Amino acid sequence: AILRGRQVVYYIPEQAAGAPKFYNRLDPGVFVLKLIPGIDAGIFDDLKAHYRALVIESFGVGGLPGGEHGEMFAALRCWCESGRLAVFTTQVPHEGCDLAVYEVGRAVGELPGVLEARDMTPEAVAVKLMWALGQTGDREKAARLFETPIEYDIM
Repeated sequence: AILRGRQVVYYIPEQAAGAPKFYNRLDPGVFVLKLIPGIDAGIFDDLKAHYRALVIESFGVGGLPGGEHGEMFAALRCWCESGRLAVFTTQVPHEGCDLAVYEVGRAVGELPGVLEARDMTPEAVAVKLMWALGQTGDREKAARLFETPIEYDIM
């Protein structure tokens, strides 16, 4: 459909199969970390005592200051090696996250436990992570739940 010179994409929802399923468990162990110039990599260690997952609002379409040989990358690797999740999103409005664009993003995307927000907002990512972690204590199962589209949240 076209609306005043803009393309408007809409979806006709499929009929749900069976009765709806209700969930009542959210895990609040999710922290939204906005990267800023000069942020100390020690923040990852500080957060480990309280959080199971991070939503990392990165620069551009994804990546970390200092590249794959920097302190931030090493701290993220330790975070992931401890069995935690990290979902990358962007601070750029309407940009979306794509870790495959730059070398540093590709290196980040290869770490176990790193996921991409794609076109979801940081707020949607945080709540979906809370939901996924509330369903299971297993990182891989939580990651699969997170990456499963629900009502077109991942396009």
